[in-house]
Amino acid sequence: MPDETKGLRLTNTLTRAKEVFRPIDPENVRMYVCGPTVYDYAHIGNARPVIVFDVLFRLLRHLYGADQVTYVRNITDVDDKINARALRDFGPEIEAGRVTLNQAIRSVTERTANQFHEDVAALGCLKPSFEPRATEFVMPRVDGKIDMVTLIGQLIERGNAYEANGEVLFDVASMPDYGRLSRRNLEDQQAGARVAVDAHKRNPADFVLWKRSSPEEPGWESPWGRGRPGWHIECSAMSAAFLGETFDIHGGGLDLIFPHHENEIAQSRCAHGTPVMANYWLHNGFLQVEGRKMAKSEGNFVTIHELLHTEKFGGRKWPGEVLRLAMLMTHYREPIDFSVRKLEEAENVLAKLRRKANDASAGEVAPSFIGALSDDLDLPGYIHLLNAGDLPEPSLVVAAALIGIDLSGLETDIDVESFVQRRLALIRDKNWAEADRIRDELLAQGVQLKDGKDPDTGERVTTWEVKR
Repeated sequence: MPDETKGLRLTNTLTRAKEVFRPIDPENVRMYVCGPTVYDYAHIGNARPVIVFDVLFRLLRHLYGADQVTYVRNITDVDDKINARALRDFGPEIEAGRVTLNQAIRSVTERTANQFHEDVAALGCLKPSFEPRATEFVMPRVDGKIDMVTLIGQLIERGNAYEANGEVLFDVASMPDYGRLSRRNLEDQQAGARVAVDAHKRNPADFVLWKRSSPEEPGWESPWGRGRPGWHIECSAMSAAFLGETFDIHGGGLDLIFPHHENEIAQSRCAHGTPVMANYWLHNGFLQVEGRKMAKSEGNFVTIHELLHTEKFGGRKWPGEVLRLAMLMTHYREPIDFSVRKLEEAENVLAKLRRKANDASAGEVAPSFIGALSDDLDLPGYIHLLNAGDLPEPSLVVAAALIGIDLSGLETDIDVESFVQRRLALIRDKNWAEADRIRDELLAQGVQLKDGKDPDTGERVTTWEVKR
C-alpha cells in the first residue's frame, strides 16, 4: 500500500505523541466522533468537539478527496437521562394514559436532535457522512451490520463478559492491557473501590454491557432477558457497523477518555480480536465559561441556542461564525475560557477578514496554510496567517472556507435601522465604547456604517450598505 501521509501530523492520546498520520486505506479514510445524548439542548461545551472535528473532516477531504473520507458521528437516543427527561416533561400525560413512555422518549429525542442539527448548522458544521442512532443498532439488523446484542454475544463467547444479577458485564481482568488509553492501572482502581456496592461484579471496575429494564422502562428482548444496552457498547457497535473493526481516527472531548473511550477500546478489541480499535485517538480540551467550570449551579450554563437567539450571554445575540471563530482561536488540545471578551475578539477578527475579503479573488489555498493546519490542527497559527497584513496568496475566501468560515455571499436580514438609531442615541450620550461595539458588530455581519452630516440641518446622520 502506498505511503499516503500528506504531511498531516496529529497528537495521539494513545501514545501521548505527535505522529505522522498514515491512513489504513488512503482511498477510504475513516473517522468516528462521539455525538450528543439527545435529552436536552446542546451547551457550548458540546459545540467544541463538533467544531474541532468538523475542521479535521474538512482538512481530510481537502487532502484525500471529498469522496474518500467517511465521518461517522452518532446520536445516543437511549439513555437513563432521556428516560428521566421524558418522565419530567410528559409525566401527567403518561399517568393519564394519553401517551406511553416510549412515545414520550421519542418526542424528547426527536425534538432535541432536531435542535442539535439546527444549532451546529448555524455554527458552520458540515453534516457527517453517517449519523446512526443508537436505537437502530440494538438488535440484529436486516442489512447485516453489526449490532449491540451480537457484539455482547461475541464478548461472552470469547470469555470477556459474563451474566450476573440480571446484567451482562465486561470482565476487565480478561484484558491484560486494560487502561492503556487513560494510563489507569487496574490495581489502583481496585484499591479504592467499594466492592460491597456492586457485589455481583467479579471486579469493581467491570462495567455494564446490558442491563435489565423494568416494565415501565424502554427495553428490547435479548438472550439475557428484556433490557437495554450500556452506554459504551453503543459506540463500539455503531463505529464497527460503518467503519469496520479497525479504523483510522476516533475523537471526542477530553472528558470521554475514561471511562467511555477506554471501555469502547476494551469491548471492540476483545470482540473482534484486534490489537487496536482506532489507530489515532484525538481529544479536545475542556471549556470554562468566564473563568469558571460551566454549571447550572454557577449560573453560567449556556446553550448554543441561547447564544444564537437570546441575549443571555453578554446582553446580546452572537452570530454562529463568531462563536465558531472564537472556538478556533484556541488550540483544540488546550483548555478554553469562553467569555464575552473572547467573542468580541473573534468578532473583530471576523470583521477584519471580511473587509479584506472584498479585495480577495478565488484561488488555491497556499501551502503555508495547509502546513499550519496539518501540524496537529494549528488553528491559531492558521488564523494568524489569515489575519496577516501580507497575505501570501490571493484566496482569503477559499482559505477561510477550509476551516468553515464563510466570507463570501454575505447578506443581512437584521433590522439595521434599529441598530443605527440605538447607536446614534449612544453617541449623543457620549457612550463611545458601546457605540463602537455596535458599529463593529454590524461590520462583522457585513454592514458598513458611514457617519456624516445632513447638509441642510448639520445634524449627524448615518448611512449604511451591505458590503458583500
